[in-house]
Formats: sequence, structure tokens, C-alpha cells
Amino acid sequence: MSDADFRAAAERVGHYIRRTPVLHATVDGRAVAFKLEHLQVAGVFKIRGALNALLTAGAKDGGLDRVITASGGNHGLGVATAARWLGVPATVFVPGTVPEAKARRIAAQDAEVVRVGTKYADAERAARELAGQSGSYYVHAYNDPAVIEGQGTLGLEIVKDFPGCDVIAVPVGGGGLIAGVTGAVAPVRVVGVEPEGCPTLHAAIKAGEPVEVGADSVASSSLGASVIGERALAVAQAHDVGLAMVNDTEIIAARDRLWEEFRLAVEPSAATVFASWLAGQVEGEHPCLVLSGGNADWTPA
Repeated sequence: MSDADFRAAAERVGHYIRRTPVLHATVDGRAVAFKLEHLQVAGVFKIRGALNALLTAGAKDGGLDRVITASGGNHGLGVATAARWLGVPATVFVPGTVPEAKARRIAAQDAEVVRVGTKYADAERAARELAGQSGSYYVHAYNDPAVIEGQGTLGLEIVKDFPGCDVIAVPVGGGGLIAGVTGAVAPVRVVGVEPEGCPTLHAAIKAGEPVEVGADSVASSSLGASVIGERALAVAQAHDVGLAMVNDTEIIAARDRLWEEFRLAVEPSAATVFASWLAGQVEGEHPCLVLSGGNADWTPA
């Protein structure tokens, strides 16, 4: 993927999505900026990649009769929203453990919600099977070039709106966001942050290939991919991508602090980046932390 690919994706999706703001602040005496992507349409960055994939596949011109995907929640919401905008029926497979807040929001976009199994991998297998049988267009949550290009548009916005930024921290699940942002903002350094319970990128870097790690974290509904995407791993290996890891206690504390100090209501996956920055794992004089989504019903501790 080239600079031109990311710019083309930005042109495609820019007519539909919000350009979310960057908030500059000082916390514990240190400067930090937040990319407020939880304010995005559908409440999550996933709409960028989903919309770019559907537009690239010709949905706007009647080139699709149905779209099928699998999701832990947020990608499904992005696909369902984009499909409704473009007039394409959508079927979203989710694990039975999907938070009701996310399933409810997907259904509200007129998508068919199908619950299968107990983890993302179960939903993905079922979705791929149906797509293969029906010939419908399948949108992968993170290992699709068009999805990655769409996610990279978030990085383009950061470097334009915060030209002094020297490091960007993003949460990592399957790796679509880190692949897209890294490709779009080079040479600005990117740090991938993972929960201890689902360290897909850490495990893949160590093994030299994608490996199954499971998904056991308070952030699993968003970062619950049990294996990193091959494309994301290739990008991470080709660039100076940093790695950070936080535990569930740190994630919840960071989430609650974002609310208490800034009234920013984000889901646990988004709070991972703030947790890692608080722990000193995001090194840079002018960091930007991507608050990736806000699709969770919660009460501060």
C-alpha cells in the first residue's frame, strides 16, 4: 500500500465520516494529545475501513447484493452502518459473548445479527462458510487491504492536525488499525498496545509468524482476535513499531481517569493506550493516543 492508496481512501470515505478532533492536554505534568475517534460515526474507527472496503467493491454503484462479516462487535457495527448508507443488506456474525450494547447497535443499523459460538473465531468460520455458499461479499475485520487503507485515514488526520506529533499509540487486536496507521504516517513512529490477555502482535513478533494466543481481557469485545493478521505483522516487521502491554486493572483505571478528568467516555480497548502512556511505555515528546471507540455501557468505578 502506497501513500496514494491512503490518500485515495481518505477521499472516498471523507464524504461520509467525521473528521474527529485532537485534544491537547497535560496529565501528571506531561503533554499528551488524544485523537477522539470514539466520537466517530458509529462510535468507532472501524467505520473507516468498512466503508472503504464496500466503496472499493462497488457497493455505491450496485455492485453488491449483500455483505457478510464476522465481528466481536465494533467491526460489525462499522460494516452494518456503511452497508445501510450504501443500501446493501448486511449479515453480521458475532460470538454469543458479544456485549449486548454492541449487538443492539448493529441491529439498529438494519443488519441481521447471527450469534455463533463463544469467540470471534467461531463467528468468523460461520460467516466465511455462508459467504462461500452464497457468493456474497465477505469483509474481513482486519486482514483486508481496503480495510487497512481505510483505517490509515485516521493517521493522515493526526499528522495534518498535529504536525509536531512524534509518536502515535493505537490499540491492537487483529492489527488492521496499526497496519493502516503505520503505513499512512511513516516515518512517525507507532506503538501498538495490547492487553495481557490477548497479545497477538507480541506473540507473532516473538514467533516470527501469526500464532493463536486466545482472548481473555476486559477489552476482548474489541481486541478479541486470537491471532494477528498477516498483513499487520508484515507492516510491523518492516517498520520501527513499538510494543506495549497493559493489564486489565490498568485498563479500567485509565478508562475511569479519562472520564473523571476529561469526561471522555470510552470503552476498555480505547483506554489501553492511555494506560500504556501512564505507565511510561509510549516514549515521545509529543505523543498522540488514539481513543478508538466508545461502544460500551459502563459505570465508572
